[in-house]
Amino acid sequence: DNKLLFENKSKFLLVHASSGFKHSLKEALQDPMVQARLVDTKASEEVRALEDFYKMLKHEPAKAFYGPKHVAMAVEADAVEILLVSDKLFRAQNVSERKKYVELVDKVREVGGEVKIFSSLHVSGEQLDQLSGLCAILRFPMQELEDTDDSDSD
Repeated sequence: DNKLLFENKSKFLLVHASSGFKHSLKEALQDPMVQARLVDTKASEEVRALEDFYKMLKHEPAKAFYGPKHVAMAVEADAVEILLVSDKLFRAQNVSERKKYVELVDKVREVGGEVKIFSSLHVSGEQLDQLSGLCAILRFPMQELEDTDDSDSD
């Protein structure tokens, strides 16, 4: 048993986290040493994509939207550069709802956009779920979306 452990010793990293709880995983994954080692993994891509979304939301809010209504409007305008989708949305009980999200993903890919599907089991996926599970970084600012109220969204 120890032989396997010693063979993979080079893959282990010592990383500081402020606590031992699940939310500290995000903190550990943001460590530059960890990101350098995980550069090719899906989890690392998800964390980076979500960070990019938050940066865009902070610095250029007219190019970052979340929620089904705003994202659908941006997709219709062919404005979505990167679509962030939680895998939870594809497991909805309602078939028509699942179909709606599949169509959004297909439309974004059709016009050359990038789609990142997040695992709801990962910390970044949980964060995305808190933002409705659907976020978009746009190619160009859409001021009219900012002015649209999302309260009547489904």
